[in-house]
Amino acid sequence: MNRGVRVLLVLLVAIVMAGIASYAVYQGIQRMPVREVEVASQPVVVAAKAMPIGALVGPNDVKLAAWPTKNPVAGAFATTGDVAGRGLLAPVLENEPITTAKLAPRESGAGLAPTIPLGMRAVSVKVNEVIGVAGFVVPGARVDVLATVSLGDSSITRTVVSNLQVLASGTRVDQDEAKDGKPIPATVVTLLTTPEDAERVTLASSQGQILLVLRNPLDIAPTTTAGVRLASLIGPPAQPPVETTFKGRRMVVAAPLAAPAPPPPAPYTVETIRGAKRTTEEVKK
Repeated sequence: MNRGVRVLLVLLVAIVMAGIASYAVYQGIQRMPVREVEVASQPVVVAAKAMPIGALVGPNDVKLAAWPTKNPVAGAFATTGDVAGRGLLAPVLENEPITTAKLAPRESGAGLAPTIPLGMRAVSVKVNEVIGVAGFVVPGARVDVLATVSLGDSSITRTVVSNLQVLASGTRVDQDEAKDGKPIPATVVTLLTTPEDAERVTLASSQGQILLVLRNPLDIAPTTTAGVRLASLIGPPAQPPVETTFKGRRMVVAAPLAAPAPPPPAPYTVETIRGAKRTTEEVKK
């Protein structure tokens, strides 16, 4: 038997022995008993399906799930009866715990009304593709309200209310419907305002033309401007044309520009030389 055959035989025996050992270890692991560690848990009410904001929670919309007692959920419920029949103040996902912060008070109903905080109001304005920023005024966006009002022979445009939250765009109140960034066509936009701002928006929409300006939600600084008047927008009136005669022909030409004001006369100065130092002094009249 030559050397090459001996080496090949040794390798073959080693591979067979390694396979047998691996199989034996695998069978030993499979026969080991499974140790189950019991974790202390408590029942928590979770959503049985995804639900949007304003939805009325029904008995079949929720279920009980075991939640570790070591990490309790603040404001969670232990029975489905405490949740059924109440409206949602925020959207929930499937198997997400439902807490008191996401539920409207009992008997307050469902829809948009329970989502309005105490002391605030919801005012709706009619919009189109231009006023609604081409459909990008979606629920959760922040906008300024600009109003254009005619004052006698002139007009003025000014920001009447700034940094308002959009509650609904048309009949849509869920932010998840616009999470992909696509526009939502709507003819009515509902804004969350204070009672005073609701009066300003209503007056502006009835006495003039309003426009919604989309803003960054992280920009919370109020918009303070003096407004723009029509007179300042188009500048001073042009000079009337001038009628003149050139080589016997009557011509109408534009008025010549006014000559610039002459520069002020140079002041009188006196140059004084003291040794190697030279100074110039102005002589006052």
